[in-house]
Amino acid sequence: MPEGPEIRRAADRLQQAVIDRPLTEVWFAFPRLQPYQLPLIGERVTAIETRGKALLTHFSQGLTMYSHNQLYGVWRVFKLGDAIDHGKRSLRVKLATAESAILLYSASEIEIWPTQEVNQHPFLQRIGPDVLDNQLGVEQVKARLLSTRFYHRQLGGLLLDQAFLAGLGNYLRAEILWLACLLPSHKPVDLADDRLTLLASACLSIARHSYAMRGTMDETAHHGALFRFKVFAREGQQCERCGGTIVKSSVSSRPFFFCPRCQIWVGVDP
Repeated sequence: MPEGPEIRRAADRLQQAVIDRPLTEVWFAFPRLQPYQLPLIGERVTAIETRGKALLTHFSQGLTMYSHNQLYGVWRVFKLGDAIDHGKRSLRVKLATAESAILLYSASEIEIWPTQEVNQHPFLQRIGPDVLDNQLGVEQVKARLLSTRFYHRQLGGLLLDQAFLAGLGNYLRAEILWLACLLPSHKPVDLADDRLTLLASACLSIARHSYAMRGTMDETAHHGALFRFKVFAREGQQCERCGGTIVKSSVSSRPFFFCPRCQIWVGVDP
């Protein structure tokens, strides 16, 4: 499943294609949504917002489309005159302007809400703050780590839990823990204050760096110039921090990559 940075980049592409242009065609596959088709003709998409791995498409007359791609959903952008080949995917949504169209395939979670009420959606009520929200700071993330809800959770599961920070996922988890020199078995309750600060900072910086660099992987680039994996999918390769060998394991039923030499307990013995 795509993680927060990939969802945000998709939203950017969709916005560029249709933002603030009158809709000339609106089509929904699901009968429950089809009554909205005609009323949306002539309206505009005012913003496409991400909440973790969910997308909120805001329309000018006060409606918002909630969508979640889950495992198989995908958005595609087409320009006027492009040949559209749906392939084997099932078309769910089409929003078109005079210049371009955005199409959603294979997703099943699609709903229309009044914009003022969309925050009451059950999924949006469950998730934590978006990791890519620029208003979210290190101290706020640290406060969540210290909260009774998350304090005793192992980091391997916590960093996949959208209730903690929306938009984190498996490759981000591996990179965050490598940067913080921690293992998935560590818990916030066990960490010294400076280690908690480093972990909170890593949660934000890794996700935001991935988004800013558009997921670019370049094995010759230095970290900070282009985004590239330090441990994820690098089993058997050398850790550039300590020279150890990166290994692969399974944590919370997901592949996990780490360096057993430098991702060690820092402080009190476990």
